[in-house]
Amino acid sequence: MVIKTDLCNYTEYRIYPGHGQKFVAKDGKVHFFITAKADSLFHQRIKPVKLRWTQAWRRMNKKGKVEEGAKKRTRKVAKFQKAIVGMTLDDIKKKKAQKPELRQAAKEAAAKEAKARAAQKPKAAAKASTKAAPKAKGQAKVPKGAAAGGGAKKDFKGKK
Repeated sequence: MVIKTDLCNYTEYRIYPGHGQKFVAKDGKVHFFITAKADSLFHQRIKPVKLRWTQAWRRMNKKGKVEEGAKKRTRKVAKFQKAIVGMTLDDIKKKKAQKPELRQAAKEAAAKEAKARAAQKPKAAAKASTKAAPKAKGQAKVPKGAAAGGGAKKDFKGKK
């Protein structure tokens, strides 16, 4: 035997025959409530989404039934190689194909070359500083602010 049940307009619970309370609004809409509590909350204009025990709140917060097929599947990211500034994609592939020993030897050679360049820089800087030093002797020491401005104080408005 099939029992005809209605749904509560507020809580969305099933209302069995002999239970609940009907409310007909002025515009003719029929509202069917499961309890006086649901009726009262509806007339106080409290939204069912704000109350944890209603079906509306459970739906908004994804509680209850979770279908396995409905879950979002994440796609696996495909690896993709791009050229880098100063190197084409072919160059990168060639480097990867090289044996690790060759790559290590090339790396060490590049490191030695960089060290040699760094060692020569201080020598060049020392030569440049010795040439610039005699010029600095002829100039008198001048405070920072006086070099460009001329020495007059700024006139602030309101203070004399």
